[in-house]
Amino acid sequence: MNPFVHLVLLQTLLFSSHVFAVADEGDEGSNGKVVHSCPIRLRNGGKCEEDECPYQVTLPPMTIQLPRQFHLLEKTIKEVQTLKESINKLKKSCQDCKWQADDNQETASNEMQVPDSETPTASSNIENNKIQELQSKLNRVSISLKNAKNQINTLQSRLEKINLINMDNVENYVDSKVANLTFVVNSLDSKCSSTCPAVNGSHIIQLVYRNCADHLKAGKKVSGIYKVTPDLKNSTFEVYCDMETLGGGWTVLQMRQDGSTSFNRTWTDYKNGFGNLRNEFWLGNDKIHLLTKSSDMQLRIELEDLKGIKEHAKYKKFYVANEYLKYRLTIGGYDGTAGDAMHYSKQYNHDQKFFTTPDKDNDKYPSGNCGAYYSSGWWFDACLSANLNGKYYHKDYKGIRNGIFWGTWHSTAEVHPNSFRQAFKSVKMMVRPNDFIE
Repeated sequence: MNPFVHLVLLQTLLFSSHVFAVADEGDEGSNGKVVHSCPIRLRNGGKCEEDECPYQVTLPPMTIQLPRQFHLLEKTIKEVQTLKESINKLKKSCQDCKWQADDNQETASNEMQVPDSETPTASSNIENNKIQELQSKLNRVSISLKNAKNQINTLQSRLEKINLINMDNVENYVDSKVANLTFVVNSLDSKCSSTCPAVNGSHIIQLVYRNCADHLKAGKKVSGIYKVTPDLKNSTFEVYCDMETLGGGWTVLQMRQDGSTSFNRTWTDYKNGFGNLRNEFWLGNDKIHLLTKSSDMQLRIELEDLKGIKEHAKYKKFYVANEYLKYRLTIGGYDGTAGDAMHYSKQYNHDQKFFTTPDKDNDKYPSGNCGAYYSSGWWFDACLSANLNGKYYHKDYKGIRNGIFWGTWHSTAEVHPNSFRQAFKSVKMMVRPNDFIE
């Protein structure tokens, strides 16, 4: 081959080798600095089907399942590696050619002429074709990598937008709308019952007793255990009816009088109810929900301390949501002598609070579980100004205020932590429809 041909081919190969070497090391930005690749890793994410495999790309702290077409990235990377090896071989061959040309330059200097452009050698054509093919493959690899990077950036931006949504605000908004809708439906239902001639007709025999007030209207005036069906879509269950207090018709939800029943119970216990209906018990959150859902109810709380002092608190509005809404409490319209401990302050307000137990934390206290700390289930805020399910003490006690507590009781005050806590002899919670006529 003519020496001049060797020189031209040598320069071409050296230039191509330099280009591929730069491409292999990384792209340079407009400011001359090398832009390093982002720390994103691809890995096989499942079982392959023929030559197509699912892949996953990890964007800390999330993992995104990518479509099967991303298997092209692995092929592309392998092709880049193969191209790199081919370029290194060509570079070495060019280096050998250069040394051989230097050795023969003096002896062949008189014979060097411009080669005929119309008669290139077969070997130079093959080498030129290889270089063009490698250049084309490298361009395709570069385009594929840029497209993959753009898709990853798009997914990452979408994830950042999703993280901006505050799910707590969405949940609170939905809960408030459901509670308001339930209250309106219950109000309309009670209005229909009071104006419908078929219900008010004296010739109709009532076979379903929704609560103790219905039993009283049927002539049952003795306090005791009765069966009620607040909702026809749910089963009948037993309750204790107080037929004596202020005209009777009260359905008792809770009673404390001797400490024979522990109220340090689980979520499931409070959901289903526990204790003895004739002594100490919690009726059950599911049953309380059905009772307050079927009628517009008022709540009456009766308390007696160890000195024999008796007080009461009445709330005209009382409703407990279902388990999906964590038995959220709606309470208002206070009247009575014990004080409104359920709305003590902005920090301690039990209205619109979820039910919490020692094994399920739904309260507003950020540093722990109020139910576990006070050994009971209740509608805690962060944490309490009232807790009628606290531990039963037979005398005043010291330490954590984990006993039965009513924050507005006349002898309750903010005192030294080592002073005695107020204990209560008896507590009763009971409901009756607001439209009940004594």
